[in-house]
Parts: sequence; structure tokens; C-alpha cells
Amino acid sequence: MLTVLSDTEILEHLKTGEIKLEPSDVTACLNPAGYDLRCAHDVVLKPKHYELVASLETVELGLKVTAYMYIRSSLAREGIIGSFAVVDPGFRGQLTLNLHNVSDKEVTLHEGERIVQIVFHRLGSAANKGYSGSYQNSKGIVSSKRNKQ
Repeated sequence: MLTVLSDTEILEHLKTGEIKLEPSDVTACLNPAGYDLRCAHDVVLKPKHYELVASLETVELGLKVTAYMYIRSSLAREGIIGSFAVVDPGFRGQLTLNLHNVSDKEVTLHEGERIVQIVFHRLGSAANKGYSGSYQNSKGIVSSKRNKQ
């Protein structure tokens, strides 16, 4: 059974290393049930287009935690939607986020701006093995590796 981690539990997991966020800013980014990930670089989201955006933070999860991401409501109110993958136990790297501007206005995201909330879930039991896919140790924006050999 998945359980959402509270701010207190996130801080405990950061201390034990079960969750690592680098660089982290718990004062500005920690929420009651998650943590706001920030934009790694300035990005202009043109109307009716999408962009891949890297998180400023490198995220590392232990085998007892998984995570889901959600667009911040302030961006959703400007017409920004996101398509995000599950962050598997054992994943380590910067996250590449797919942000789509469905509005008729250009939206600029600034380096260091909070853009998505990552919500951590405790697994019912530890995973047998951690993530070992092609996006492990990602740095910056990483395009699809689906058809790459």
C-alpha cells in the first residue's frame, strides 16, 4: 500500500538518505505533502507548443520510496500542463519534464522557479531491485531513448 509522505517524513528520509535532493532548499520548496522541484534554466513556452525542461534538482530515491509529479497550480492556471513519468525506487538523476503550453500566450519559466511538486510515497515493502533503465544518472534535458540503439 502506498502512503504519501508528510513534510516531517520527507525531512526524516532526507536525513537518512532514502531521499536525496541536490541542491535542496527545504525552506522554500518543502510542502506539507511534497517538495517543489525547480527549473534548471530559463525556458520560453510558446503557445500551443511543448518543451522538455530539466529539474534543477538531482533526485535519488532509495528502494522504499517512489514518487509522482504534478504541475504547480499557478502554472496550470496559465495554461501549462505536464506529462510526467513515475520516479521509480532506485532512480538517480535530474528529471526531464514535458511541459505543454495550451494557452494563446507565451509563458516564461525562470531558472530556479518552482514548477512541479514531487510527491513521495512509501512502498508497502522495499523493491527487490532499483531502477536501472536508460535514464539512470540523467543530467540536463534527456530526449527519448525509445528508438535509440
